[in-house]
Amino acid sequence: MSWFPWLFTPWSPSALSLLLLSAMDRHRGLEVVQAILCSRWGVPINKSLSQDGDVIIGGLFNLYYKRSAVEHGFTKLPHYEPCTGLELESLKNAYTMTFAVEEINRNSTLLPGVKLGYRILDSCGSPYWAQQVALSLVGGDAPSCNLTPSTPRSAAYGQPGETAAGQPVPLLIGTASSTSTIVLSRVMGPLSVPLISYMASCPCLSDRLNFPNVFRTIPSDIYQARAMARMAIRFHWTWMGAVIVNNDYGHLAIQAFQEETRGKGMCFEFIETVLKETIVSDASRVALTIQASTARVILVFCWYTEIKEVFLELVKINVTDRQFLASEAWSTSDDILQELDISKVASGVVGVAIRSSTIPGFENYLRSLHPMRHPDDKFLWEFWEKEFGCSLGATQSHAASLFPAKGSSQKGSLQHCSGTESLEGVKNPFTDVSQLRVAYNVYLAVYAAAHALHSLLSCPDRESSSGNNSSTCSSPKHIKPKELLQHLNKLNFTTPQGDMFYFQGADIPAKYDLVNWQETPEGSLKLVLIGRVDGFDLHLNESAIQWSTGSNQVPVSVCTESCPPGTRKANRKGGPLCCFDCIQCAEGEISNQTDSLHCERCPSDFWSNAKQTACIPRQLDFLSFNETLGITLTTAALSGAAVTTAVFVMFLFYRQTPVVRANNSELSFLLLLSLKLCFLCSLVFIGRPSVWSCRFQQAAFGISFVLCVSCLLVKTVVVLAVFRSARPGAGALMKWFGPGQQRGSVCLFTSIQIIICVTWLSLSPPVPQRDLGFQGSTVTLECAMASVVGFSLVLGYIGLLACTCLLLAFLARKLPDNFNEAKLITFSMLIFCAVWVAFVPAYISSPGKYTVAVEIFAILASSYGLLLCIFAPKCFIILFRPEKNTKKHLMAR
Repeated sequence: MSWFPWLFTPWSPSALSLLLLSAMDRHRGLEVVQAILCSRWGVPINKSLSQDGDVIIGGLFNLYYKRSAVEHGFTKLPHYEPCTGLELESLKNAYTMTFAVEEINRNSTLLPGVKLGYRILDSCGSPYWAQQVALSLVGGDAPSCNLTPSTPRSAAYGQPGETAAGQPVPLLIGTASSTSTIVLSRVMGPLSVPLISYMASCPCLSDRLNFPNVFRTIPSDIYQARAMARMAIRFHWTWMGAVIVNNDYGHLAIQAFQEETRGKGMCFEFIETVLKETIVSDASRVALTIQASTARVILVFCWYTEIKEVFLELVKINVTDRQFLASEAWSTSDDILQELDISKVASGVVGVAIRSSTIPGFENYLRSLHPMRHPDDKFLWEFWEKEFGCSLGATQSHAASLFPAKGSSQKGSLQHCSGTESLEGVKNPFTDVSQLRVAYNVYLAVYAAAHALHSLLSCPDRESSSGNNSSTCSSPKHIKPKELLQHLNKLNFTTPQGDMFYFQGADIPAKYDLVNWQETPEGSLKLVLIGRVDGFDLHLNESAIQWSTGSNQVPVSVCTESCPPGTRKANRKGGPLCCFDCIQCAEGEISNQTDSLHCERCPSDFWSNAKQTACIPRQLDFLSFNETLGITLTTAALSGAAVTTAVFVMFLFYRQTPVVRANNSELSFLLLLSLKLCFLCSLVFIGRPSVWSCRFQQAAFGISFVLCVSCLLVKTVVVLAVFRSARPGAGALMKWFGPGQQRGSVCLFTSIQIIICVTWLSLSPPVPQRDLGFQGSTVTLECAMASVVGFSLVLGYIGLLACTCLLLAFLARKLPDNFNEAKLITFSMLIFCAVWVAFVPAYISSPGKYTVAVEIFAILASSYGLLLCIFAPKCFIILFRPEKNTKKHLMAR
């Protein structure tokens, strides 16, 4: 580090003189010709808590919190008045240091033969005061010094045997703020003086390159931010608000929180900042933001003074339904806990706190303090007079010398203390040792310093060491801060409480308490321990938490409720990631996890269940005899077969009548038989398809209809032949259309269809197959046409015969006869052709089992059309017009 910036810093003269002495001491090896006489500039600091010893360690505490106003005219050095307003918590922390030193001195195994002393000064919560008193401690507070090249540093500040006030300290315990610690590190860094802070938690101090001489017994703020992030993740708080102090403490903490929760679907609805200087307007603005927000959990990284103002504003607008997550800066604040006005707002606060521990004997030590036993302890005197409202008599001159106006005013108004006052029954923050948090950090810092000194001063053969090997063993009077710094870096010991203690760079392993603010029957709040943080492990007793709602039910703080299984998340355009819509999965797709980003498609043999949370096997579907459609078609088929049978029986009974015998009764009986087969063949299409049923149904269908149409075709040809033979010279025509020729023609036409069917079913027959193309919870089992050509030939042949029959019947429709059957055949073939022309598109477009139903319907419709159009008129004459069932009537023109 360059020394030039230091020379232009507006330091006090005493600070410059001390810095000069220290710098000269670091360059002791240089030859100096003449002795250097130096004296202190400015007023020495004469209010301290000290104890003599072989080694003195320094302590910096914010014992006073009220700073005096300082006028910066930049024409002369500013004059800083001492601070006022004794801070009891800080005073207790200072006595923790004195207690630890006395405890160490009583320990025969730690620093044996070496008495540890201390000098404690007030840093007033100000970097300037911290810098001044630190330089006073490190340089020694003697009024003058005399340095020569051969004069040791310890002898330069006074005579041997001088008190702790004039002896330089090799190590400092403090300070209580990160800002002051950073300043002191910059100042003490070139001197290699170690600083062990008990409250500086800035993450920046973990940088060993910039702060090599800083250690601390409080974890970095990074770890508390991570612990709070893990709590938010654990309780699924994805939609939160944040209130942070507008400085590095707040910004670095919220940054660490966001880094820890990145990728966890968490986001902030708002991040509001507050500042001490503008807290009134900031608190009002923050309270209104919290009131308008939908976030139910609010993360707070600020000091207790700022959040207290926010709570008071929330009380005014009656916002009591928010859950606050507190940082260690205010999670244990008695100032807020004891404020009844804000108990409804602050109830249920869950926070991270500096770990607490017990210090055996410390309470007795505090209560045994008495000014008579500590006549030089000016801090204790001031506390005593304030606590008991009395004057210590002659000792009043000490306070009057520091604060003349104040001392003279009190002297006449306060009675003299009786000497029987005691702290045994006093209850205040000074005597309360139930939650030793910062005090325990001070305790650890003192023990860390003691163990480092013990390691530095330990010699294997100290008692037999002579002057010639003294260079290998440090002496209590000649401790080099740089060597002490090295031993601190390697420190590893067990505390009196049995915990392992070591530094990881500047830090210690992260340990925190988790606390909860719970309401008491009196309406006030109390602090309850609900868990702890140990490194990266979060140990939490959820059943012990009392939330802001007053129950054990964890508050819900989400922008959108989690998407249940069966749905997927869809981010809102332009919105935060934790605000989304839940979209139902499409049919055939599932999601079996909460907040699923995608729906997965089921395999082809599976389909989604009703809730679309699982894929279930698709059920086989086919036209069965048990369903309504199957029963209807079966009934229609059997009815047609029954009617055909009835007509057949009727014709058989009236076979000698002219109506039955007209136009070859043998073909009429064969036609009725083929129609019955057409009705019955439709039943083969109903039921579970099998290999043989698939083959038989198409063959039965094709052959039955060809037989039927062949009979009609032959009948039509015979009608034409009869009327043609009546012409002159055409008598020989009928010999080609006799009964034998008619039967032969029907057999020939049918044989061709039989050959087509046998060839088709032999080469590429229909087979049962699952139709996976239809999307649904069922998969259709159908007879798949392996060869479309074969099926086309069957239908095409039937169509060819039907069209031929229709054409011939159309030509013969006007032939003279009272009963011309050609008319009936014309109508029947028109219906037949219309049905089968409509069948083709309907068959192609019908899904699943309905293709089978369409084919059955076409078979039944065409069969009923033939049966009714051809045989209904004949049955009507036979049954209801027997007078027309005569040859005379039939032959009449």
